[in-house]
Amino acid sequence: MTPDRDEILQAVSSAVLAVTRHLSVREVLQVIVRSAQRLLDARYAALGVPDEDGSFAEFVAEGITDKQWDAIGPLPRQHGMLAAMLQEGVPARLADVRKDPRFGWWPKAHPVMKDFLGVPIRDGEQVLGIIFLANKRTPGGFTQEDQELLTLFAAHAAIALINARLYERGRELAMLEERNRMARELHDAVTQKLFSLRLTAQAASAMLKSSPDKAEAELERVQKLAGEALAELRAVIVELRPAELDRHGLAETLRKHVRMLDRLYPSQVSFEFDELPPLDPEIEVVVLRVAQEALHNALRHSGASHVEVRLAYEGGKLALTITDDGRGFEQADSRGLGLISMRDRAESVGGAMTVGSSPGAGTMVRLEVGV
Repeated sequence: MTPDRDEILQAVSSAVLAVTRHLSVREVLQVIVRSAQRLLDARYAALGVPDEDGSFAEFVAEGITDKQWDAIGPLPRQHGMLAAMLQEGVPARLADVRKDPRFGWWPKAHPVMKDFLGVPIRDGEQVLGIIFLANKRTPGGFTQEDQELLTLFAAHAAIALINARLYERGRELAMLEERNRMARELHDAVTQKLFSLRLTAQAASAMLKSSPDKAEAELERVQKLAGEALAELRAVIVELRPAELDRHGLAETLRKHVRMLDRLYPSQVSFEFDELPPLDPEIEVVVLRVAQEALHNALRHSGASHVEVRLAYEGGKLALTITDDGRGFEQADSRGLGLISMRDRAESVGGAMTVGSSPGAGTMVRLEVGV
């Protein structure tokens, strides 16, 4: 092995192991792809991490502009060469990917790719993802030496990706605990405000006949308290709006949350959703928070083996339904499960929430809101 080769391998090792300082899996993937593209002088580079639904949980690429991505459309699904590499788990080096019998098709706006080099990223027998390069800038296409180098690169990338996943999973658990703590504090603060509002309204009602002037003063206080409560709720909604909603929208944010819970808990958690119209930001936050609270109840208290989440758009209404096959409960004893808070959230955006449960028969929580 020549000294130049030693220097290249050392650079590969340093570059890939250094990505463990990043805080998210996606950042790790981006660094890996950029490093591979520069190292092997490729015009295009991409890395895909498969999900369990025939698509990719993460897919990052270099060499394609944002405008091109918009024209190409949704992320690729596991078909053609990508599917073959995921299934076979072995490297592929081709002079022209389009002539390979495993090649499927590209969207119309997809850039033309010819010479191709792809390598699986593996953790033992498990394929964590695939990294591939296309259109080597120097003449002659990718060589056997390039394949060996990318294979070594992928082995280091697997270490970085596993470490990033472990870090992110720990952070997700911490975020769940913090979210639950904040929810309890907010629940107490809002409950106190609403309790004061209710008492003042009752006092005003009792004084209407005997002391109209005092009743009028109390009603003015009710109006003031109601305005303060509304302002607080709106401020909370804005402050606690997850950044993921701005980046991905409600359906994708909830999908990612469900997948995280499915990994963290022994229960099977599944998610189905319809294509949604543009939604009011306050509605998105309310639906997400109700879903999180209902899922927390199902996973921590019901003993369910399966929890189903469904987000549907029907007849101008957005409907969230969460069903579990757990032990259920007597609805008369359900005040401790946050159902009052969930109903308050639903009503704050003009929605309605219903709950169906009985001992031994599981639980169904449904939120409907006009959009």
